[in-house]
Amino acid sequence: MFSQLKRLGADSLLYAFMNVGTKLIAFVLFPFYTYYLSGLAEYGMLDYIDRLVSMLTFLVIFGTDSALAYYYFEYKDKETREKYVRSVMTFRLMIVVILFLVFFLGGDWLSKLLLDSEGYSNLFYIAFATLFLDTIITLVLTILRYEFKTKKVVITTVTKMLLFAVLSIVFLIYIWTSVEGVLIARLISVGLIILVLIKPSMPYLRPIFDWTILKKILIYATPLVPASLAFWLIINSNVFFLKEFTSFEESGIYGTAVKFATFITLLTSGVQLAWRPFSMSLKDKESSPQLFATLYAAILIIGSFGVLLLATIMPLIILILAEPYQIAYPYVAPIAIATFINFFYMIVSTGIFYSKQTKHVSIAFGIAAIVCVILSILFIPMYGIWGAVISYVTSYCVALFLVFRKSQKLYYVPFSGFKMAWTILCLIVATASIVYIQVKDLNSWLIAGVWIGFIILILVIRMDKYFVKRK
Repeated sequence: MFSQLKRLGADSLLYAFMNVGTKLIAFVLFPFYTYYLSGLAEYGMLDYIDRLVSMLTFLVIFGTDSALAYYYFEYKDKETREKYVRSVMTFRLMIVVILFLVFFLGGDWLSKLLLDSEGYSNLFYIAFATLFLDTIITLVLTILRYEFKTKKVVITTVTKMLLFAVLSIVFLIYIWTSVEGVLIARLISVGLIILVLIKPSMPYLRPIFDWTILKKILIYATPLVPASLAFWLIINSNVFFLKEFTSFEESGIYGTAVKFATFITLLTSGVQLAWRPFSMSLKDKESSPQLFATLYAAILIIGSFGVLLLATIMPLIILILAEPYQIAYPYVAPIAIATFINFFYMIVSTGIFYSKQTKHVSIAFGIAAIVCVILSILFIPMYGIWGAVISYVTSYCVALFLVFRKSQKLYYVPFSGFKMAWTILCLIVATASIVYIQVKDLNSWLIAGVWIGFIILILVIRMDKYFVKRK
C-alpha cells in the first residue's frame, strides 16, 4: 500500500506544481484582459467563445479518454496499445474536421446566432484551428501520463501556458487589442508545442481504421457522451441563460468569478491527473477498498478547507483586477464548491469505471443537467448571477450523490455517504456565512467563528472514524 501511495503522492505533487504554475500564469494574464479588452462585454464574448469550444471539445473526446484509460492498462504489449491510441487519435481528428466544416458552411449565420453579429465568423475559424492542434497535444500528453512520464507532461504543459501568456501580452499591447488577438496568440502557442512534441506524436498520427478496436472503444465510451454533454450544460448553460436574460456584462462578471473559483484546482488538479492511472492500476488488489476509503476522506476534508480559505481571502485577491471586475468576488467561493464537487465525483466513481458501467455517469449527470436548466430558468431571471450560482452548486451535488450511490453498489468502498453529505452541507453553510459577513461588511472576527464552527461540526461526526462496514 505504501508504494502505491508514494507513487500517487509523487505524481500528484508534480501535477500540482504544473497546475499551480499554469493557474498563476493564467491569473497574471487575466488583468491584461481586463485592461486591454474594451470592457466586460468583450471579455464576456471571449468567455462565451471559450465555453462553446469546451462543449465541442466534449464531442471531440466523445468519452474516449475513459475508454483509452481502461484498454491501455488492459493490454500490456506495445503494438496493441499503439493501435488503440491511433484509433482514438483518428476518431478525434475526424470529429474536429467535421465540426469545422459545419461552422465554415454556417459562417455568418452562426456568428449572428451565437454572437449577435455577422462579423465574427473568423473567430470560430481560429478557434477550430487551435482545437485541431490541441487535440493532438492532449492525447500525446495523456499517453505520457499513462506511462508515468510526469516530468515531461509538467514541463510541456507549463511551457505551453508560458508561450500563450507571452504571445497574448504581445498581441494585446502591440498588435491586436481584441478577442481576435487572444485567439491568434493561442493558435501560435499550440503550433509551437506541436513542434516540440513532434517525435512522440508521429507514431499516433498515422490514421488507422480498425473497426474491431474502434467498436470496443465506442461501446465503452458512448455511454459517457451524454455525461459529457451534461457536464457542458451544467458548466456553461448558466452563461448562456445570463446572456439571454441579462447581458454580456453579467456573463463577464460570472465568467470572472468562475475564473477565480478555479483556484481550488490548485489543490485538486494534481490528484485528478494522477488518479485515473493510479486507480486503474489497483483494480485487482485486495487492499484497494480500504486505501480508497482513506483517500476519499482525506481529499474531501482538504478540499473543504481549501474552499473556505478561498472564501476568506477572496476580497484581497480580487483587488488585482480593474474596478468593474471586482464585484465578482462574492460569487467565487460558492462556485468553487461546485468546482471541487466536479473533481470529487471522479474520485468516488471508482466502481463505475472498474465495472465498465459508464452509462450510470451519463444518467447521473443527465439528471443533474436537467436540474441545472430548470433552476437556471427559474432563478436567473429573478436573482441574476446568484440564480446561476444556486443552479450550478445544486446540480453538482445531485450528480455527486447519484454517482457515489451507484459506484458503491458496483464496487464497495467502506466510506460513509452520510458523513460525506454532512461535510458538504456544512461546507455550503460555512461558505455562505463567510460571503454574507464580507458583503455586509460585518466584524471580520465573525469569519474566525465560522471556521471554528465548521471544524466542530466535522469533529462531531468523528471524521477520524470515517469508514463504515458493509451491511
